[in-house]
Amino acid sequence: MDHKSFIAIKPARNILGSLRVPGDKSISHRYAMLAGLASGRSRFDNFAPGADCASTLACLGELGCAVEWGEKGTVVINGRSAQLQAPGRVLDCGNSGSTMRMLSGILAAQRFASELTGDESLSRRPMRRVIEPLTRMGAAIQSTDDHAPLRIQGARLHGITHRPPVASAQVKTSVLFAGLFADGKTTVEEPARTRDHGELALRAFGAEVERAPASVSILGGQKLHALEAYVPGDISSAAFFLCAGAIFPESNLVIDGVLLNPTRSALLDVLTAMGSRISMLTVEEHHGELVGTIALTPGRGKHVRIEDALTALLIDELPVLAAIAPFTAGGLEVRNAGELRVKESDRLSAVTCNLRAMGAQVEQTADGWRIPGDQQLHGAEIESYHDHRIAMAFAIAALRADGETIIKNPECVAISYPGFFDDLDRLVER
Repeated sequence: MDHKSFIAIKPARNILGSLRVPGDKSISHRYAMLAGLASGRSRFDNFAPGADCASTLACLGELGCAVEWGEKGTVVINGRSAQLQAPGRVLDCGNSGSTMRMLSGILAAQRFASELTGDESLSRRPMRRVIEPLTRMGAAIQSTDDHAPLRIQGARLHGITHRPPVASAQVKTSVLFAGLFADGKTTVEEPARTRDHGELALRAFGAEVERAPASVSILGGQKLHALEAYVPGDISSAAFFLCAGAIFPESNLVIDGVLLNPTRSALLDVLTAMGSRISMLTVEEHHGELVGTIALTPGRGKHVRIEDALTALLIDELPVLAAIAPFTAGGLEVRNAGELRVKESDRLSAVTCNLRAMGAQVEQTADGWRIPGDQQLHGAEIESYHDHRIAMAFAIAALRADGETIIKNPECVAISYPGFFDDLDRLVER
């Protein structure tokens, strides 16, 4: 095995210390795209450092937005007041489904043609979910069997009411971004509540957004103004450390400046049910987003079932929750998680195969898992499937396993969290 293609994780005795995680990916994508459409110069501190958000910034640069990277995660974007520039080349979204789906909503309203492409993984992910509503609004979009590359001929759009068959914050945001340019009102009716960063970001940039219990609407023709903001720490990144702390009886962990948006913080409720005690040390509101400092100490809890709307809210955290489930007192059952099959990898199967390689009992269902608690696992060779969340999830499981664990192709963590293994080393007591 090539020495650069794996990392060895040794067992730990404890998780101790404090940490500030990188800026939230979901918010960084949305802030950057809206900054490109705003009038004036926007500045963001603690912008997400991973390759996915870098793909968004690179695409904005090709669309005529001046983008400057500063020190310590500062990004400055000069907006073009809703009039983007026709790109001189194909827009490369890399591995970022967020970039491709949400930027499609903006490009659908521009008076030029553009093409969005991505890597092999992104080219396997379904794009029909954005093609269909944007086409109904008036754009012309060509694809390869509803997959990338997407060729978009922008047009004058009209508002629609769209109810996605699968709850998706990316689809909701894409349609709302298109609605910003459309004639009349655009409404997205949600089959289950999803993260609301798109709505909050639109408001932060000066747009009026109407929220009902199960829908969100925007009127076309609104102008955006520049924004200066600090991007909260990504709770989906913090999830790995919180889950690590939850499986060591003497651990004590503090995470500073982390996002506590109610549509993203369901993880804290699940960890509490699993036995952890989570304290809110500070809570503030920044541009509609709740941000705070939290502390975790572990304990023994009960069996946890995640299903229906809760599954949609936890979709990014499910791999690491499943990876630690064998070490919990009550185990875990997950239902309605078929969406995991069309992420960067088939995360349902990836988690199952890796847990079984470590000696775990796990039952994979059509759309989830049943994983008993109080198991003891052993080190193994782990396939990351070039999926950042799988690599990080099993780095956490490896800390409680007997013996050394080898994770293949760990460099994929750079998609969302380039410094993950360094931060983990600082918290681990061996």
